[in-house]
Amino acid sequence: MSFPFISAEEAASHIKNGDTVATSGFTASGTPKIVPVALAERAKQYHEKGEPFKVHLYTGASTNEYVDGALTRAKAIDRRMPYQGTPDTRTAVNNGEMDYYDPHLSHICQEMRYGTMGDIDVAIIEVTEMNPSGEVILGAGIGITPTIAKLAKKVIIEYSSYYRTSFRGFHDNYIPLDPPHRREIPIYKPSDRIGTTVLKIDPKKIIGVVPSNESESIQSFTSLSDSTRAIGANVAAFLAEEMRQGRIPHEFLPIQSGVGNIANAALYGLAENPSIPRFEMYTEVVQDAVMELMEKGKCSFASTCALAFSDDTMLRFMDNISYFRDKLLMRPAEISNHPEVVRRIGLIAMNTALECDIYGNVNSTHVNGTKMMNGIGGSGDFCRNAYLSIFLCPSVQKNGALSTIVPMVTHVDHNEHSVKVIVTDQGVADLRNLSPSQRAKAIIENCVHPDYKQLMWDYLKIAKKGHIPHNLAAAFAMHTTFAETGDMRLTDFSKFA
Repeated sequence: MSFPFISAEEAASHIKNGDTVATSGFTASGTPKIVPVALAERAKQYHEKGEPFKVHLYTGASTNEYVDGALTRAKAIDRRMPYQGTPDTRTAVNNGEMDYYDPHLSHICQEMRYGTMGDIDVAIIEVTEMNPSGEVILGAGIGITPTIAKLAKKVIIEYSSYYRTSFRGFHDNYIPLDPPHRREIPIYKPSDRIGTTVLKIDPKKIIGVVPSNESESIQSFTSLSDSTRAIGANVAAFLAEEMRQGRIPHEFLPIQSGVGNIANAALYGLAENPSIPRFEMYTEVVQDAVMELMEKGKCSFASTCALAFSDDTMLRFMDNISYFRDKLLMRPAEISNHPEVVRRIGLIAMNTALECDIYGNVNSTHVNGTKMMNGIGGSGDFCRNAYLSIFLCPSVQKNGALSTIVPMVTHVDHNEHSVKVIVTDQGVADLRNLSPSQRAKAIIENCVHPDYKQLMWDYLKIAKKGHIPHNLAAAFAMHTTFAETGDMRLTDFSKFA
């Protein structure tokens, strides 16, 4: 059958107040761009008439201004899941203007298929190629797309002509059987294919096709700073020493790297260290650094959920797409982040932290324990199951007025039982096989900024004896000092002795 080309406004008219809307993509990559903006305008029109209009929005991960930004500003989101990253959405979540559910990314599709998230009324899916039988080639990210294409009552296709060619051959669409019928996920190395390059959507569900010519609108990352460069060098030196000690095999192990400038710096650190051999990646996003590492021969293959390249890098990728066809593979999030695969292949996981405490607990999501930053994303999927779970952060923020290493984190996303290594610009704390008191000493000696070392030793002096020494009255004194004075360095622990 042939599918009608329709306007974004006509497509949005099929979405009703209270509907659950799910989108393709993962981060900004592969997300729809035209229909969400039209949906935001539709919501505004209803609101101007004094009528309610909000949807539940489910995505693969964070999106962009086309989706989260436009819909949030239109006050069109009632419930959001699972990860967000635009300033407007972050503000709305923290102001209580929308309900926000923050699950591990590997859990979402199974929960959807079991029905715990309710019906999916409409799926909006970006494609770069399709045929009349409903077979499509997705865009630069997969996310939850195979599952929402299967479950949605209606499907709206955004057909992207922005890319100079389709992404045919780069996808590995796969939906595992659900328990109790599930078998092993048959991935034994990052390059193993287990699914299909083409995603089949029931043609009877497809409302129509909306033409699009918008980019992902991903900005280039900032240049490496002295701090991020030091973090990259420190993590690379640590892994090189692990190889020398025989704790990492000579052929190395696959790498997972999180999102952002620090994650990019860590990859550059691996590239610049001559002791680190050519490696593969099994991760949820690949960013600009990965493409450069492939071009230089340092990274031989990357399994991912999305190509989160900046717009300039994406165009360069498309110009040289034949070079990358045997080096990249995109999978659904429940596979790219699957605990079984992560454990099997012995992943080295590197993710960023907002703050860490001296016992090895990590806060990835909440500023001062209350204000959501973005979400847990896939960091928990990798941290708990990786061979080496490494967390990276600068030792200080706010021009030194805030230490990222504190006596007790204000929110725990990854606890001491899962976090193996902490790396800052100051150095590396290997927490394996250490008691809590030993971990505290290792972190203070190796990771804390010099301005805060004595403060941390002062805290330990007043901590009450126990398996994990703490002084509950003083545990958040550095945070309260910062709130009152704007500088954690002014903390005085002597009054709690």
